[in-house]
Amino acid sequence: MDNCIIRSWREKDAQVITSHANNRKIWINLRDKFPYPYKVSDAESFIRMALEENPEVNFAIDVEDEAAGGIGVKLNNDVDRVSAEVGFWLGENCWGQGIATDVLIAFTDFAFKRFELTRVYGFIFEWNLACLRVFEKAGFTMEAILRKSVIKDGKIIDQYLYSKIE
Repeated sequence: MDNCIIRSWREKDAQVITSHANNRKIWINLRDKFPYPYKVSDAESFIRMALEENPEVNFAIDVEDEAAGGIGVKLNNDVDRVSAEVGFWLGENCWGQGIATDVLIAFTDFAFKRFELTRVYGFIFEWNLACLRVFEKAGFTMEAILRKSVIKDGKIIDQYLYSKIE
């Protein structure tokens, strides 16, 4: 990870992150709570929320001194509190450079230690083949195909469940 770091969000990230996030190619691979079109007000609201989290679970992916995406975990509670779901996105200009794989590896290692987890997992939409490869290259194993389990962009599709065990 020579040209990127994972760091806390900053209020000043709102404008630049909007330029990366306002992209249908990104939105199509994320949950619907990630808006499209993506406006500066969306970035400002998200960053405010991220800065108020305790513990902090959402972070910026900083590429060459600019926020270019985000990564975070959704912590579980009760009996599955040793597991967490990871999710990330990266601006299109950073695709195909190995950044997502490096970030996922580093962040997963951090999450295992920081949150005392034994399992980190992620869901990937069936058409997101690049993301499937990222998870595989980061040492995750496919556990299941959840057939026709989600709706995105008006289509009912499969999700792939990948996990990594500490």
